[in-house]
This record gives sequence, structure tokens and C-alpha cells, in this order.
Amino acid sequence: MPLTDTTIRNTKPGDKPKSLADERGLSILIQPSGGKWWRFRYRFNGKAKMLSFGVYPDIGLKEARERREEARKLLAQGVEPSENRKAQKAAKNERAANSFEVIAREWFEKSRATWAVSHSDKVIRRLEVDIFPWLGGKAIAEITAKELLECIRRIEKRGVLETAHRALTNCGQVFRYAVVTGRAERDPSGDLRGALPTVTHKNFASITDPNEVGGLLRSLEAFKGTFVVQSALLLSPLLFVRPGELRKAEWAGFDLEKAEWRYFVTKTKTEHSVPLATQAIAILKELHALTGHGRYVFPGRDPQKAMSEAAVNAALRRMGYDTKTEITGHGFRAMARTILAEELHQKPEVIEHQLAHKVPDVLGTAYNRTKFIKERRAMMQLWADYLDKLKAGAEVISLHGSTA
Repeated sequence: MPLTDTTIRNTKPGDKPKSLADERGLSILIQPSGGKWWRFRYRFNGKAKMLSFGVYPDIGLKEARERREEARKLLAQGVEPSENRKAQKAAKNERAANSFEVIAREWFEKSRATWAVSHSDKVIRRLEVDIFPWLGGKAIAEITAKELLECIRRIEKRGVLETAHRALTNCGQVFRYAVVTGRAERDPSGDLRGALPTVTHKNFASITDPNEVGGLLRSLEAFKGTFVVQSALLLSPLLFVRPGELRKAEWAGFDLEKAEWRYFVTKTKTEHSVPLATQAIAILKELHALTGHGRYVFPGRDPQKAMSEAAVNAALRRMGYDTKTEITGHGFRAMARTILAEELHQKPEVIEHQLAHKVPDVLGTAYNRTKFIKERRAMMQLWADYLDKLKAGAEVISLHGSTA
């Protein structure tokens, strides 16, 4: 006689396990402890077998019968239900082990050693915020181009097209890593070429008119913020390095006696040397009295960390400058590059080397830290003297010819 829920609920446990039969091999085993376990007994290739369907009431009578019928269909097809369950569990575990998130994090850990910390932080956050919530749990080999595009479109709809492009690039890198490590057959991101509108890059805002530069320099001199931030502002036009390189500058890289600052450029993977004009040395010596006991030239609120990447631009805005249309921390590089070429007539190759740009020469030689070092020393002092004259409001006449 078929079982009913009432019968199952009302049957009390005894001193020994008790089995209540339903139909077609299904039964429920009631343990002395009170636990009630579904069992399905069957024969396969002449051998008696048993399969568990879980615990009552978590698995009700109706669901237990449905599972029995699924198992009977497998038997009719010549498939052993117990082995089928093991295979499905193994496949599930394999999919979990080869999920997009697992492989992406593996790729990230292997790649991050060659990246700047700021870059690696942006990459993993981009994946965690924009990709993992939708694709992270999927088996990487099963993700289609359509699913990837839907994920990328969510980013695009937020109005951050460049982030969408970068996320798609990162996903492509993860898929290709999965291919070379045998976890996927192909990279679906390749099917999405042209799916996103092209990003129109804008140049960093900069001031290149000498008279306006003079006004900016006077504003920097009059800045009322912290001494550390003001020092960074004053050194920005003098050194014209990338903002991240300036704010992360470490005292260990400076030799004020030799008037030189050396550091590693993470963007180009090269060692770089910055000759220091006397004006820059004077600022650094004064700052050394305040921060020289620590690691960073421009420490943040936490002395163990560098100054915030937003500090210089925030200071420029406090002084009334629009960092989107007038000047940014990065804009001091364009300022120097333009004026050194157009007003001070310095050689392009000398300027490019001082900017730490990887520009091959006619012989194909890439950037070299010591190349043009004499010319660069003279140029940096010429530049600092020129800025002093602009700051003083003097009439500056263009110098024709280059430094020797």
C-alpha cells in the first residue's frame, strides 16, 4: 500500500531502524534517533543497489517519488543512477573549480607581480564590481559571447565607456589564460570586436601660455594648505613627472648632493633619472626636515602611506582652477613639453627622454636613463630659471637655440 504523509509523520522511531515501503522500490528508513531517510532500491546488471534521496521532511513524499521516477527512467536507458549521480557531482565540482571567478583570480595573482599596485587594485575591483556578480559563478568554458556582452553593456549603460572597454579587455585576458591552461576552448571576447563605441580620449587639461603659467606659479606660491601638499604643487612644474610618480616619491631615491632623483617607472618598466635644479633642491631640503625621517617624501595622513592621488588636483580646485578644462596634476607635463619646445627651443629627443617616454631613436635604441644626461641637466636648470622669471612677472624673451 502506498505511503502517505500522515503515515510517515505518525510513525514513531523504535529501538531498531524501521523501513516503511512505498511503491516501485521507494521506502523510508526511520532511525532510532528519529531521522527519516528516503531509500530507492533497484537492480542493475543483476546486482542489488540502493540510492539515497535525502531526509524527510526536507524531501517530501511527492519529491521523493519524482526522484524515484527520474532514477527509473535512467535505468530504462541503461544508465546506473548511482554512477550518474557521482558523474553529475564531479561535473558540478569541476564547473565550480573552473568558474570564471576562480580562473580570473588565478590569472590576476599570476599577473599582478608585473603591475603597479594602483593598476592591480583597479583591475581586481573592476572584476569584482562589474563582472563577478554576473559571470563569476559560471563555468568559464560555457560562457557565451552573448552573456559576456550583456555583462559589458551594463557597464556601458552607466556612462563609463572606457571602463567597459577595459573590463572587456580584462575578460579577454582571463579567457585566453583559461585556453592556454586547458580550461576553455576559445575566447568569446574576440567575437565582440566593434560591439562597443570607440572611446574618444581627451588630453589632460594644461596651461601652456607663458603669461598664464606665471599666474599659476604665483597661485602655487600663495597656496594656504598643508606644507606637504604645497611642496608637491611647487615641485610639479619643476620636475614634470607623472603625478603618481611624484606622490609616491621615496627619500631613498634622492641624492641632493648629486642633484638627482632616481626611481623606477612602472608604466614603461624603466629606471628614470631626474636632474634637480637648485630651486627643486631648496624645496626638497626644507621638506626633508619635516618628512625626511619617513619613507615617503609626501606622506599622507597615515605616514606609512603616500599622499592621496587626489591631493594635487583637489588643491588646484581650491585655488580656483578647473581640473577638467584648465590644469591637472598631469597637465604640468604638457606645460613643460610645450614651452620647452616652443619657447626655450630644446631638442625634442632631450625633452622626450626627460619625460621618460619610450621613444626609439634612429638606431632603434629605446629609453636609456643616462642618455642626454648633460643636456637634460642644463635643460632642467634652464627650465627652473625660466619659471622663476614667469612667476616674477618678468618679460621673458624666447631663447633661440638649444642647450649644449
